[in-house]
Amino acid sequence: MQTISENACFGGIQGVYSHTSAACGCDMTFGLFLPEEARDGDVPVLWYLSGLTCTHENAMTKAGAQAWAAEHGIALVFPDTSPRGDDVADDEAYDLGKGAGFYVNATEEPWAPHFQMWDYVAEELPKLIDRNFAIDMERQGITGHSMGGHGALALAMNLPGRFASVSAFAPITNPTASDWGRKQLAAYLGKDEAAWTRHDASLLMADKGFDGPVLIDQGADDQFLDLLKPEALATAIATKRQEATFRMQPGYDHSYFFVSTFMEDHVAFHADALYSK
Repeated sequence: MQTISENACFGGIQGVYSHTSAACGCDMTFGLFLPEEARDGDVPVLWYLSGLTCTHENAMTKAGAQAWAAEHGIALVFPDTSPRGDDVADDEAYDLGKGAGFYVNATEEPWAPHFQMWDYVAEELPKLIDRNFAIDMERQGITGHSMGGHGALALAMNLPGRFASVSAFAPITNPTASDWGRKQLAAYLGKDEAAWTRHDASLLMADKGFDGPVLIDQGADDQFLDLLKPEALATAIATKRQEATFRMQPGYDHSYFFVSTFMEDHVAFHADALYSK
């Protein structure tokens, strides 16, 4: 692992690090905020998964999460959204290939050699962070925006016991029934739609639910509402009688202005769950 940068931030350290990923077969970069309390021992951690076209840097610089994480003594991890490199497959469209890993393990060519983002986020990166930083891996929460919200919800429901809490900002909630999903899942996982279901938050919620609290914020003026399908997840939550708060926020769109507005609420939500463990 190499240190790209470390900057003082709200009494803690905002770092950016790179490492060779066995899962993705390329070098990967991630951001990690450590609060001041990490100097004295392990701290709980909140994972933030970013959306389409993003890198590790977008949320790290735009979401305003560090101020609230510092207040609660929580670390933040900002993984990248896909593998990178000259030999990594890509597509001309912004919603497939680099920047659009969808947090799945691709089985189809030309994606399979590098697009193993599920294994990277669920297994490889947590182990790397556990070995190198003062993080309490028994206390983890996860959140994300858009494609990252899709990833956060899918990881949380497929890995019972891993995360104490899950939240999302404008998540892609029903990718098996959306153009933000069917295109990518078919490309990465093939035409057998049975393989897609473990990556659909609405289907997972109806089937498994989550063994903890859930918080969802969705902008009512989001320009991508038809692709996100928030009503599918809301219906699944109600049907499952899941412990959850689902908020439609009038006037807000899909941007990081929306995310940063409600970030304080999300960090506090996760802090309550993490410190009650």
